[in-house]
Amino acid sequence: MQEVPLGSYLLIALLSMAVSMAIIPVMIRLAPRLGMVDKPSKRKVHTVPVPRVGGVGIVVGALLPMFIWLPMNDLMISFLFGSLVLFVFGVWDDIAELGHYVKFTGQIIAVIAVVYFGDLWVAHFPFIGVDTIPDYIGKPFTVMAIVGTINAINHSDGLDGLAGGESLLSLAAMAYLAYLFDSDTVLVIAFATIGGIFGFLRFNSYPAKVFMGDGGSQFLGYVLGFLVVYLTQVSNPVLSAALPVLLLGLPIADILAVFYLRAKSGMNLFRATKNHVHHRLLGLGFHHYESVIIIYSIQLAFVVSAILLPYENDFLLMGLYLTGIIAVFTALTLSERIGYKAHKVSTHDNISSETGLPSWMYKLVAVPGLVLEAGVSIFLVGSALMSGTVPSDFGVAAVILLLIMMTLLVRRHGIMVPYRLITFVSAGFAVYLLSSYPPSWLLGQDIIIYLFFALIMVATFFTARNLLVDSFQITPLDYLVIVIAIAVALIPGTELDAHGTVMMALQMIILFYACEMIIQSVNSVYNRFTGSLVAALTVISLRAFV
Repeated sequence: MQEVPLGSYLLIALLSMAVSMAIIPVMIRLAPRLGMVDKPSKRKVHTVPVPRVGGVGIVVGALLPMFIWLPMNDLMISFLFGSLVLFVFGVWDDIAELGHYVKFTGQIIAVIAVVYFGDLWVAHFPFIGVDTIPDYIGKPFTVMAIVGTINAINHSDGLDGLAGGESLLSLAAMAYLAYLFDSDTVLVIAFATIGGIFGFLRFNSYPAKVFMGDGGSQFLGYVLGFLVVYLTQVSNPVLSAALPVLLLGLPIADILAVFYLRAKSGMNLFRATKNHVHHRLLGLGFHHYESVIIIYSIQLAFVVSAILLPYENDFLLMGLYLTGIIAVFTALTLSERIGYKAHKVSTHDNISSETGLPSWMYKLVAVPGLVLEAGVSIFLVGSALMSGTVPSDFGVAAVILLLIMMTLLVRRHGIMVPYRLITFVSAGFAVYLLSSYPPSWLLGQDIIIYLFFALIMVATFFTARNLLVDSFQITPLDYLVIVIAIAVALIPGTELDAHGTVMMALQMIILFYACEMIIQSVNSVYNRFTGSLVAALTVISLRAFV
């Protein structure tokens, strides 16, 4: 496999994210005039009107780099045409609340363009080996499958950050597989869409300031359906034909289960109800953010399985998927029948800040926080200075992150999410560089690394308990940032053995929690820790090109 310039794809994602984040605030102000406001109702979770204009940011942010980087052949033209058709119908629905049949019309137009004009269709079915099915079967099936994916993602858009996060995890898995066999088309589309989603999630994390609406959810379902077909039929046809069910994960099973429950009750299949997985988790007493993180974890398990088992037997993959789905729905059903409640008492009781501690004890309590900040800062800068090699794609990424950091330091508002993202990615870079290219004096000295990370774990624990009490929690957006940061750090460079990979992942997780602890304990981005981030990124940039 040839080395792919990961920095170029990171640039695509950052451009898409920047466009998305720039457009959405403008659309929020215009939403009441355009009639794009989602009002509360019995079948919805939110209790106040929320603009549903986030899809505009996602789609425009994603399509701009696609028009720049994608080759203009028949397939890509049909894909972009379909994207615009769905965007128009989606925004129209967000304004006028179209009926299901009108929305289906837009979806079918978009998908038929890809399948019949772009000539992209499923030629290999699971369980029939390497035999190719005829196009008069494969093409109609592909239309139905992609339309089904569009509606699965559309129906999963029920909690803040849910549809965007599930889609992002699937896209990240597809991007990783595409990276393994140099599929530039999948990488461009996936990274552009990931950037658009991240820009949107800046405003959609609970409590959401904006919803994506049909304009966003239909586009995401369309992209996922297109990519999973392209990945398995064009990029690498020897991938298991059953792999798409793992890559798409929970939304597919969720919508099928909902249709079953509606049909069982004699209801209209397309009438909105509150029996999706996320509704059922809320009914079991889980908090909003807990429900989202649980679903993220289920989706993550499916997509990681797809990454680890891309060429396995179709029966094995389908069996794995069905086992996971049966386990999820069995757990939900049993919990509902026994009346299980996740929180019988409030977990948010007020804790008095009046401790009456003498001043010397306040200083003692602050020691773990100071140790944590100093330790992480030294690790970030030290890794940049001591690593034996700094790959060029790391240098490109560091320059981009450094420019964004400089921009953030000039701004006053809305900077913590990109600041957190830069922090996590920088921490991932530091762990990867020191693990993959350690200095000669550190070779064979694993005890030093173990002791350091043990110290960081202890400092993080005591800082959380002593300073922030119960305000420290990993949000769904933090969860996604951690997962993506690990993925970004694991992709480039040399191959690592299994033990090394596991240890590196554990180090990253410890460091991410430590960084989150530091971020939550400071009042602004103007602090010593920011200085260490800037220094580390500067050193990585210089060492990669000098």
